[in-house]
Amino acid sequence: MDRLERNLARMAETARLHQVKLRPHTKTHKLPRIAELQLAAGAAGITVAKVSEAEVMAQHGLSDIFIAYPLIRESKIERAVRLNERIGLILGVDSLEGARRLSEAAGRHGQVLQVRLEVDTGLRRTGVLYDDAAALAHQVHALPHLRLTGLYTFRGAVLGGQPTIDLEAAGREEGTLMAKLAERLRAEGLPIEDVSVGSTPTSAYAAAVPGVTEIRPGTYVFQDAMQAKLGVCALDDCAGTVHVTVVSRPSPELAVIDGGSKTFATDVQPGTEPLGLVGFGRILGLDDAVLERMSEEHGMLRLGPAAQAANPQVGDRLAIIPNHICSTVNLHNTVVLARAASGASIGLLDAPKLNLERVPVPCRGMLE
Repeated sequence: MDRLERNLARMAETARLHQVKLRPHTKTHKLPRIAELQLAAGAAGITVAKVSEAEVMAQHGLSDIFIAYPLIRESKIERAVRLNERIGLILGVDSLEGARRLSEAAGRHGQVLQVRLEVDTGLRRTGVLYDDAAALAHQVHALPHLRLTGLYTFRGAVLGGQPTIDLEAAGREEGTLMAKLAERLRAEGLPIEDVSVGSTPTSAYAAAVPGVTEIRPGTYVFQDAMQAKLGVCALDDCAGTVHVTVVSRPSPELAVIDGGSKTFATDVQPGTEPLGLVGFGRILGLDDAVLERMSEEHGMLRLGPAAQAANPQVGDRLAIIPNHICSTVNLHNTVVLARAASGASIGLLDAPKLNLERVPVPCRGMLE
């Protein structure tokens, strides 16, 4: 919790420094309690990826929510419209068909929905192509039950359409592209208020671009091995770890743990450029041990000379910082919040000196 709170304070200060709103993406932690901490630290609202996440957050009192994902299915749209009756809801659109469906549903309920247009700035995921954004923005603006108030994008550490470790150039390019588009649309008569950009690695740089009004980082709350390798944080800033047990020591150079692909996210593969991560996570206290292979329930650690000398035994517990904390959290039902007892000097697994609290993850795996 101490590390988590420092991470929250640093990102909130970044937003204050550049006079932009902070709307963190809560898909990283999926916990209303932590969303409340983010708001207390200075966030203006929150971002979610799913209607179910928005519903859970609203049930716990969160009232300013942006669903940064295009809603297409009628059932999800109906739920969003009902939710809009109770809270301040913003929805994302990236197609005329999707916008029409939102407008028709809002009309049936006598509502006007606030929407933002998603723009693809290089990730090639959702989002209207940059060169087509102006035409679609005018079409969305013309729909009777929608109020187009902003633009948003997500692309992470991408520069010129390719992955990069030059985070400053990537962030400035992202912010500049979106600010220029917003300026053009305003000149064409569209009431664009919000220009929402930024991931954890790029937010500090994108926020510095004139015309950007909001940043939406997510991973920063816990940080992970990927962010540490990018240079966004130090390993000591990583608040989220997975605790595992050594279940087998077949040979001096091999230890097997009770955490495999059902425990650790595998979407950030070892060796993928430009990061070149080694293994599926960083094992604390065993610097030359590598989580190099996983099956569903087994993780195989290759032990280097130092780790062999440390000689982890069957039954020993280890803490591992995963490559990608967001997808890893989604695999678990409970997060344990730990804080050092007053005046105690602790190690990560020194449970008797920790105040522990188990918190269920209410948004994990919910059906929509």
